[in-house]
Amino acid sequence: MARPAPSESGPDPRYTVERYLGLFDEGVLDRDDRVELLEGVVVAMPPSNPPHAAVVSQVMRALFEAIGRRAALRVQSSFHAGRYSMPEPDLAVVPGRESDYGKAHPTTALLLVEVAQWSLPQDWVTKRAIYAAAGVEEYWIVNLRDDRVEILRAPDRKERRYRETSIARRGERITLVALPQASVAVDDLLPRP
Repeated sequence: MARPAPSESGPDPRYTVERYLGLFDEGVLDRDDRVELLEGVVVAMPPSNPPHAAVVSQVMRALFEAIGRRAALRVQSSFHAGRYSMPEPDLAVVPGRESDYGKAHPTTALLLVEVAQWSLPQDWVTKRAIYAAAGVEEYWIVNLRDDRVEILRAPDRKERRYRETSIARRGERITLVALPQASVAVDDLLPRP
């Protein structure tokens, strides 16, 4: 007896942010698990090796000194990027103060930063689309492989892409779009040569 082909109208197999957070409440996932939700899929994050951790700290210091109290700085914390994504960018500059996010993760950001070596394909393809769709004004990829910072600006939410991309190299400075009085030296974002 022939069986009908599977229906496309079945339940969506992707995890929503609410369903993903429920996995922690149910004990399926532990708060120490290094995972994030990307496009409805729970994705394991690679362990942080010493070069990655050191650069995250460098970027944190540089951004903290540049933005002062004009915005909040979050380090490796969740960002609610729509119904199916809750990534954990290495750094997030978000509006307001840190205390504004005591009850909910931010849903908007002035700048998101990923420090990338082994995660470069994920950061360049998947996270770029997620961040653009969420309307994140500016996204930096601190590219450890190629010793540069890739700057993505002017998100097109509908197309899920950034309309402006550029490369910043050692000796240059990057000014934040949302905070034009704040700029950072590229040398402060990259490991010592």
